[in-house]
Amino acid sequence: MLVMGEVHTGLLQNSGEISESTCRQVLDLLSGESVRVSRRPIVYAISPDRLTGVDCRLPSASQSRVRGVGTVLSRCAVTGGRIAQGSSYARVERATADRRLPWSHYLARPGIVEVLGKAKTRDLADGFAGDPPSGCLDLGAISGRFLDLVQSSPVLDRRAPFKMPRSRLRWVAESGDPSIRFTLHSDQSRTVHLVHRGEFTPDVVDLCEDLALHDWLLTALLALVERAGIGTTPGPQAAAKLSPAVDHLLHLWMPAAHVDGSMAAYWESLDRRPGFTRQWRSLVDRVRDQLALNTLSLLSMNAEAGRRWQ
Repeated sequence: MLVMGEVHTGLLQNSGEISESTCRQVLDLLSGESVRVSRRPIVYAISPDRLTGVDCRLPSASQSRVRGVGTVLSRCAVTGGRIAQGSSYARVERATADRRLPWSHYLARPGIVEVLGKAKTRDLADGFAGDPPSGCLDLGAISGRFLDLVQSSPVLDRRAPFKMPRSRLRWVAESGDPSIRFTLHSDQSRTVHLVHRGEFTPDVVDLCEDLALHDWLLTALLALVERAGIGTTPGPQAAAKLSPAVDHLLHLWMPAAHVDGSMAAYWESLDRRPGFTRQWRSLVDRVRDQLALNTLSLLSMNAEAGRRWQ
């Protein structure tokens, strides 16, 4: 069993947090199907699934020409009325016939891409986790296109409170002894290799989307702290640059809030190493300490000005 997916995550292009009803409007990508919304412990809205038909070469580490035909499942989500995600994935399975079948066959198997010819699971997994060449299955392009569709919604004012690039998390899931490996390749690119027992379930997709969300939050908060220039920039200016973090990000950190309990051990593993929550708390403390120091400085200045006027 091999499942490949990619999640794109970014700041919703709106000046403020959008309401639950607006989330439904933004994610209403398929007429006749409902947007699902969860209100606890944080508002989380997810679009209906969409199918994309593919007939193309599959990425392989050996550069062998492997053809895949089938459909990719995609969806978009908005968390806390503030963060948007586009997510796509497909299960890769051996073809049921030695030739390409009519599209009706593949549409009846949503989210499955059938391999025509011989291919090794490890070769495909390593090829997808790397940098697939042009012309291969591109789940990132599909995810990005659906996220663009959400971001271009007419109900959004397109005045984001700060600039932050999207992140891309590419993931591969296989069956075996449970393990997870998270790799950071650049400021915007990550990969996750996950091994789990039993058959594939959508819970794996939920976990990878949750990882992508919190990785983006951590990256965004780190960038805002760096932009503030704490220690070299005057206190009021540094505090002003940190205010978007308080207004739009700090309340969104809720790891595994929408992840099935069977996947919780993977989050716990990542919290030990590389230590997502530990780094997040350190950054949050730094932001709050800086704002507190600036407040005390302003109070001191006001008190001094008051004594001069007495």
